[in-house]
Amino acid sequence: MRSAKVNRSIQREPLWPKIKPYFSVFDPALTTVLFIVMLFALVVQYSAAYNFEGRMADHLRNFMVAFVVMWATANLKPQFMMRVAPPLYILGVILLIAVELFGDISKGAQRWLNLGFVRIQPSEIMKIAMPLMLAWFFQQRENVSGWREFVVATVLLGIPGVLILKQPDLGTAMLVFASGFFVIFFAGLSWRVMGGLLVAFLASLPVLWNLMHDYQRQRVLTLIDPTLDPLGKGFHIIQSTVAVGSGGFTGKGFLQGTQTHLEFIPERTTDFIFAVLAEEFGLLGALVLLLLYTCLIIRGLTIAANAPTLFSRLLAGAISLIFFVYGFVNIGMVSGILPVVGVPLPMMSYGGTAMVTLGMGAGILMSINHNKKLVQT
Repeated sequence: MRSAKVNRSIQREPLWPKIKPYFSVFDPALTTVLFIVMLFALVVQYSAAYNFEGRMADHLRNFMVAFVVMWATANLKPQFMMRVAPPLYILGVILLIAVELFGDISKGAQRWLNLGFVRIQPSEIMKIAMPLMLAWFFQQRENVSGWREFVVATVLLGIPGVLILKQPDLGTAMLVFASGFFVIFFAGLSWRVMGGLLVAFLASLPVLWNLMHDYQRQRVLTLIDPTLDPLGKGFHIIQSTVAVGSGGFTGKGFLQGTQTHLEFIPERTTDFIFAVLAEEFGLLGALVLLLLYTCLIIRGLTIAANAPTLFSRLLAGAISLIFFVYGFVNIGMVSGILPVVGVPLPMMSYGGTAMVTLGMGAGILMSINHNKKLVQT
């Protein structure tokens, strides 16, 4: 009789205390900002996808998947991330080589690898694998960092970067290069070296111009003067800048954007969703979004500053600034100050792959913050 009572008391034990540790990894500030951005994104996406049946449901599903990925990543320890960094990087490079040899060609680009049961885009793996690998490398060489280490790091960055450029995929290559460069920068790259690299880059522009694909050169020329092909290559920039400018300070109002709902803005649910936001919510709405991004980046850099190991500091710093690159490049191309390279607006643009990647990045930041008191093993 007593045994039965004990068994019933065990069965009635609350479930929450058991699972609470798995949810304590969420950083309140970071989670709050991401949640507000998500709500803002749903509002803007509803207007942008007004005539796209099922697009809103898919966008909400992508948010849910990204949330699960963020939660799962946040529950991983930085020590585990260090262990998987080299294998993940090697796997990513092998898959990129496989894409070069056997990849599917779509719209003139060879970016996808068909594994039979699923098609994957290996370049997306490198957005996370690249900063992980370089942070691991500098952690291993923490006490002996010199010019040789920076040369090796540059080679590690260049291998996947060149493979992605050959696909060609300038937007993803830019993000991968940026994620790796930020790690190298935080590892102690001097301003003098950076200045030298900038001079070398400017001097090599004529050579780079000749190495670019025709469509890439056309994007640069279109950026300089969109009216060269107003109904073709320049159509995206012309219509998006008209939408951004016509929004004024407060915007035309929710669901009142003429450029949006008369379908003048191409790719309005993905790469050019910022034009929808600026037209309907104006400069005020754009500033709110920029403020949210700024809070997210500052919180990420704060986590990096308080991280206990070099690996965690480098990784958190690079992940934080990747959010900046996403936002800066997307808003720049929509506003007509940067070429159109197909970089989504963080957490706003429709698309599952980028959403999951950014969710994983946010999860890494939360993991580093949650485990900041732990000592590397």
